[in-house]
Amino acid sequence: MGKRKTKYYVVWVGKKTGIFSSWDECKQHVLGVSEAKYKSFSSLEEAKQAYHNGWEKYYGVSKENKRSQQIAVPENKEKTYIEESICVDAACSGNPGQMEYKGVYTKTGKVLFHYGPILGTNNIGEFLAIVHALSFLKKYRKDNPIYSDSVTAMKWVRAKKANTTLIRNKDTERVWKLIERAELWLQTNDYNNPILKWETDIWGEIKADFGRK
Repeated sequence: MGKRKTKYYVVWVGKKTGIFSSWDECKQHVLGVSEAKYKSFSSLEEAKQAYHNGWEKYYGVSKENKRSQQIAVPENKEKTYIEESICVDAACSGNPGQMEYKGVYTKTGKVLFHYGPILGTNNIGEFLAIVHALSFLKKYRKDNPIYSDSVTAMKWVRAKKANTTLIRNKDTERVWKLIERAELWLQTNDYNNPILKWETDIWGEIKADFGRK
């Protein structure tokens, strides 16, 4: 018989999140968790990329019935967010306009960092906020998830590039330097933190919301 291939298990939501190299280890963190989100992958690189992408890209995709690849879907559709996480948000008066962003500890709402105001756009602020949160968590060696309600910013982070149309001139030079610094950080740093979409329709406004709507 040929050598059995190793599978890697990504746990996005469970008693403990991360990448595990065996089902025996993985199941300790997902079994009994009604809304656990996890999936197996055939290589470590695939698992790392999936962990970074977040569960939304994979949730409910698999049609296999293998126990190691099942993802629990709550019957009442009441998803719950992970309290041990960081929520980020940005606010901007105008487009472009005076922009600021912040990150808060999801469980208590405590502000962990705040930047601005500075001339920019809301999407740029959302992007910078996620990267700031990644850097913040890496500094303290934490693998907690990060929540954002901006699909655009999450896409930019995955691409490691802010695809903004903001004109670069003397007025926007300051924010452009921040963008370049954030892009460089993404290109030169690894991280294990899942970046997850905040489900506003279910959970209400994100915990870092500025309350200006």
